[in-house]
Amino acid sequence: MSVTTRRRFLLSAGAAASAAVVSRALGQQWQPSQRYPDPLVRSIDPTFNKYKLGLAKIEKIADGCRWSEGPVWFGDGRYLLWSDIPNNRIMKWDEETGAVTVFRKPSNNSNGNTRDRQGRLVTCEHDARRVTRTNYDGTITVIADTFDGKPLNSPNDVVVKSDGSIWFTDPPFGILGYYEGHVAKPELSTNVYRVDPRDGKVTAVITDINRPNGLTFSPDEKILYVVEGGGTPRTINGYDVVDDGTKLANKRAAVTAEDKGSADGLRCDVDGNLWCGWGTGEGLDGVSIFNPGGKLIGRIDLPERCANLTFGGKYRNRLFMVASTSVFSLYTNAQGVPYA
Repeated sequence: MSVTTRRRFLLSAGAAASAAVVSRALGQQWQPSQRYPDPLVRSIDPTFNKYKLGLAKIEKIADGCRWSEGPVWFGDGRYLLWSDIPNNRIMKWDEETGAVTVFRKPSNNSNGNTRDRQGRLVTCEHDARRVTRTNYDGTITVIADTFDGKPLNSPNDVVVKSDGSIWFTDPPFGILGYYEGHVAKPELSTNVYRVDPRDGKVTAVITDINRPNGLTFSPDEKILYVVEGGGTPRTINGYDVVDDGTKLANKRAAVTAEDKGSADGLRCDVDGNLWCGWGTGEGLDGVSIFNPGGKLIGRIDLPERCANLTFGGKYRNRLFMVASTSVFSLYTNAQGVPYA
């Protein structure tokens, strides 16, 4: 079939509702905008305008992955790490040179990553069904792999609170098949856990959530946001942090996706806005930004579903977005909270 005939077929069949779809169907590669401001960074509400930079645009800094997740910024080394789950590796991007290298392989099908308050890497591992810490000398310490004597499902995402406590989600995604881990029967509910920094005790802080996914604290750490991935529509729940920061209360839907895609990983900026990896549909892939009241105020459109994101760079104003097979970045006029 000639290119012309193929184009006519796609259009007549209704399979290409936009030029972007046709371009991808014909194998054309995504290209960054050739002009400022980037039209793919959009204000849905005027309050988002102050976070946009007129002379910044989306840049692709890495590709060649199978499913990118868990970005974490190391400012002291000026590099980004992220997980390539099916390829069983953690990747590294160097800010100075732009070089992309393998940081760790095998990674036990790692997913979420963050840093603890001593700057050490904390990682969720699907295949080993555990949360680990990489020490300064490169050795690995297991933080959590069981609860009530039973193996965890497949830890997914993780954050560390200012008191040093480690909070992570435990859905079953890594044990549903052999693509992101291995098949196994869940023995625990899909809970959210807290690890005490003093004695390492693991406590289930949320036990009534269907497949928890991404999580992040508000800037003052008075609210924990958790994506509930098993419901329809997918929601981002908010919980008040109570009892000296050790327990949660007052569950409510902070954001409801309705029929407009779904959230995955997320982070807060210093103003309390939620920057959420978004996807599952044409025109939905990218990042959705919500104000503290849950109102959609901005969008960053990407050619692939964005699973997760983090802020980095010298001033924590560079947004790194891991999107399916690629990694994108965008300088913003927002600043991420100084953790994660």
